[in-house]
Amino acid sequence: MAHDVRELLGPDGPFAREVAGFAPRSSQQDMAAAVAEAMDDRHILIAEAGTGTGKTFAYLVPAVLSGKRVIVSTGTKTLQDQLFHRDLPRVRQVTGARIKASLLKGRANYVCLYRLDQTHRDGRLASREQVGQLQVLRTWAQRSSSGDKAEVLGVPEDSPLWPRVTSTAENCLGADCPQFNECFVVKARRAAQEADLVVVNHHLLFADLAIKQEGFGEILPGAHAFILDEAHQIPDLAGQFFSVTFSARQLQELGNDTEAECGSVSGAFAVLREPIAATGSALRRVRLALDKHPAKGSFTLIEQDRFALSELRELQAALRELEAALGSQAERSRGLTAMHERCQGLVEKLDQVLDGGARDWVHWYELTSQGFALSATPLDLAPPLRALRQQSRAAWILTSATLSVAGEFQHFARQLGLDDPVTLSLASPFDYPRQALTYLPRGLPDPGAQDYTDRVVDTVLPVLEASRGRAFFLFTSHRALRRAAERLGQLPYPLFVQGTAPRHQLLTDFRNSGNGVLLGAASFWEGVDVAGEALSCVIIDKLPFAAPDDPVLEARLAAMRDAGGNPFVQWQIPSAVIALKQGAGRLIRDVNDRGVLVLCDPRLTSRPYGKLFLKSLPATPITREIEDVRTFFG
Repeated sequence: MAHDVRELLGPDGPFAREVAGFAPRSSQQDMAAAVAEAMDDRHILIAEAGTGTGKTFAYLVPAVLSGKRVIVSTGTKTLQDQLFHRDLPRVRQVTGARIKASLLKGRANYVCLYRLDQTHRDGRLASREQVGQLQVLRTWAQRSSSGDKAEVLGVPEDSPLWPRVTSTAENCLGADCPQFNECFVVKARRAAQEADLVVVNHHLLFADLAIKQEGFGEILPGAHAFILDEAHQIPDLAGQFFSVTFSARQLQELGNDTEAECGSVSGAFAVLREPIAATGSALRRVRLALDKHPAKGSFTLIEQDRFALSELRELQAALRELEAALGSQAERSRGLTAMHERCQGLVEKLDQVLDGGARDWVHWYELTSQGFALSATPLDLAPPLRALRQQSRAAWILTSATLSVAGEFQHFARQLGLDDPVTLSLASPFDYPRQALTYLPRGLPDPGAQDYTDRVVDTVLPVLEASRGRAFFLFTSHRALRRAAERLGQLPYPLFVQGTAPRHQLLTDFRNSGNGVLLGAASFWEGVDVAGEALSCVIIDKLPFAAPDDPVLEARLAAMRDAGGNPFVQWQIPSAVIALKQGAGRLIRDVNDRGVLVLCDPRLTSRPYGKLFLKSLPATPITREIEDVRTFFG
């Protein structure tokens, strides 16, 4: 198959003839051949494909021609929709492959007909606006074949109505639901079970593989190959899905759903009212007791606080009493049976996260304005991930533009427990020496200096003048972003600041402005594609070392230190290199793009490890003179 895919994507192949704007690239053909071989031999392939390689076609072509069952997983739902609705139809059309394909998302993306009906009957809505939105949803749900909320116009993504009309693994009634045969999730899962190629996203992939929390049986086992695009996200996501989490919100939702269920079972509320109120009261007392602690930290902080620990034990006791009360009512309705099972699950989770002494697990907490979450995360993700892959007996293809550190893949492979993967590094076909320039400003203080952000802003003002706006200014912290936003309020260019509008809206407005400056933190460092002149400059304030206040990271670094390793060299530097490559990758998105990358952090030239960061980026000319930036744009 490797030879066939090379020819299909080659200069004399059907893609060159039939797809407008298609440019044959040897790097794309190399990747397609490597993917075909991995699928034939069922081995593990790590393929780093620089921006512009065309990696989507490089893995879709061998996938549709393989005749095998393939799961393709992407980093975001946006990319998932693009892959299924745009790229896959094109590949099927050109290759003539007659395969069944299916798009599958997590259950929260599908309207739940039972809960939609329940919300309508309940009638308690917070505003006239929500009443109108509910009517839009009811009309749409009657004619929709997919139930995918991405289809809905007129109900904003952040509407408070969505959680009321979608289901979770906890509140879904499964086969006991009166609407089971019409259920959109069930239909989507059935279609996925029958498909040759299923497009999912990483959240769903791990939910299904790691803890089967999506219910309705398993749709992913039996696959011959798993292709994971945007694979640099996998270590963080795997950490989330192998974690056990108990949150205030889970318990609040259980209380609300139980009260709603009592409406259709006479006398049940009289039995359950008191234990529901007791858990609600205990929950509020825990949140108050935790108020004096940092927003996020190790569970040992709570263990040292006798008052907070005592309140948590009170909550544990109240939850057990609610579970017993629900047990006494469970047989009275299918809904109350489900509530009892949910409550049992929460009792187990709370017991596990309060057991702070469990070996090889990191126990930690996080506070929100109203609630809290207690979590236990495996110290090392390699063993569960390795077991999961061995169980699947499938080919695993992991690809992204950012997986290596100076051409080496050890850091990524070690995190995922990949012992002997085949690796492939494909350079971008873009002409970086001609298309881009990297500017390392002189004279900036150490990034720990109190006035660092102010000095960075002063340094980049001449750059923004030379680029005439048209810039992304990326920050490693929201605090620095807010300070820069204050300082840049008088810019002669439109200013777009993360947090002032939804992400997609900011990007649309930025593109349309033609000369805007967008200030962004974490979520703008990746998955953002602005080709053309609207984005001609990317400015990065600091090297993106992970925040030292992350309790899971702290525990992992401590374990590495105890084992005689050097966590800074083995973990923190490689992770920061991959994150920097993501941010820098926003600049050149197309063969015609030109732009300047500004890296403000003086450690790039003052510390020995700075060379490793620069060596990992595309090879552009490097300057320390603002005049060169002016000449580039002039």
